[in-house]
Amino acid sequence: MRASLVAVVVAVAAIVTRPSPAAAATYDVDQAVTLAIAQNPDLAIARKKVEAARGGVIEARSGYLPSVVSTGLFRERQHQADSRLRDEDYNASLRVVQNLYTGGAVTNQLAIAQLNLEIQELELQALTNRVAMDTRVAFNELLLNRARVRVREQSVGVLQEEAKSQQDRFQAGIVGNLNVRRAEVALANEQPELINAETQVKNSYLRLAELFGLDTRANARTTALFEVAGELQYKPRHPDLNECLARADTSRPEIKAREIEVEIEDRQADLDRSALKPQVEAFSGYEVYNERDPLVGPEFNHGYVVGVNARWNIFDGFATKGRLQATHARRDAAAQALQALRNSVASEVRSAFLDLQQAERTLESETKNVQTADESLEIAKGNVDAGLATQLDMLQAASDVTRTRTTRLAAIYQHNVALAKLARACAVSPNELDFHPKLTSDRAAKGANHVVDLAQPPKKLTRK
Repeated sequence: MRASLVAVVVAVAAIVTRPSPAAAATYDVDQAVTLAIAQNPDLAIARKKVEAARGGVIEARSGYLPSVVSTGLFRERQHQADSRLRDEDYNASLRVVQNLYTGGAVTNQLAIAQLNLEIQELELQALTNRVAMDTRVAFNELLLNRARVRVREQSVGVLQEEAKSQQDRFQAGIVGNLNVRRAEVALANEQPELINAETQVKNSYLRLAELFGLDTRANARTTALFEVAGELQYKPRHPDLNECLARADTSRPEIKAREIEVEIEDRQADLDRSALKPQVEAFSGYEVYNERDPLVGPEFNHGYVVGVNARWNIFDGFATKGRLQATHARRDAAAQALQALRNSVASEVRSAFLDLQQAERTLESETKNVQTADESLEIAKGNVDAGLATQLDMLQAASDVTRTRTTRLAAIYQHNVALAKLARACAVSPNELDFHPKLTSDRAAKGANHVVDLAQPPKKLTRK
């Protein structure tokens, strides 16, 4: 008994002294974007590509700097007949070599390397914009799904009350068994929607965790890794389409990268032509060698050496012509790709702008519709109690309330997603999209605040 008591005390002490798990970090949308940019694995890969491009610049710049070259040779000859020449032949040298003229090869190689570095930096910027957009979309999707869970929970609660009320009425002999079954069927139909909404919340957490670069393999509950703050909200923005198109055409890093690709092909053509120009380099160094002929001098010799090397490919079998033909074709293809990208970006801006307008119109309509649906449910409940309406009227009114609230939430989500896509298309942040604010008067500002308040997620379904 004493041993058992000691074991229990030790176990309790271990539980009490065990450190509590750290609380999950909570992020708002801006903090989530910052975390994703810092930890996203795709961005980490893109940063390594930028480092590799910097190495290419260092390599290309080496053509302007002198190089130190060491060479050595030793061989022993076998003679078929008698010869006075020595059998051994050796030499060693240390030379400093400097390019004097390369026909523009080094200049263009360095320019191409620097342009490739700019492309990688622009690709990193473009990927950063895409990750920021994906994070905002996933964040708003999580807020949407959480709000949908609340709406479905409230709808299930209303239907549970209705099922209980009909059961009590049936036991009192006021209604028939059909009313009870209808209430139970309506409740059973709503419960899968709640389960689906809860699953979508978990999937949203997984998507955000992937963007954050978090390892979820060792943790079955992804929601324990982090939490998000805030509610799904509507903030009016009034961007101008022409301004968006202009900013996208001048600021998108993808367009700038395609422009640089055209410039790279122009530089590559100059580099190809340098193969037909002379190459001149100067060298100076120290050499150690042996003299094979004893009559010429002693075997071991050494001394300084200085000179100039020149090379000129007068005819290379049309190799340069073929390279130039390929380069010109790539240059034309890059120019066509640039124009296609400009058209694609313009379509992307217009599509996001149309989605934004659609979401605003839907939100304005559904905000009024939610109030109407709430009033209809109250009237239906009163009519049922007074015997002026059937149970189906009340169930239909409850379903309409749930549907209108979820539709309004979807409109807010669509509005926020359209803002995120439009911001990415214009290469700006969503807060910078208000190029020409239309709500300037105090009355308009009050109206905007009223819309924001009405757009808040519902706290509860209307109950009598």
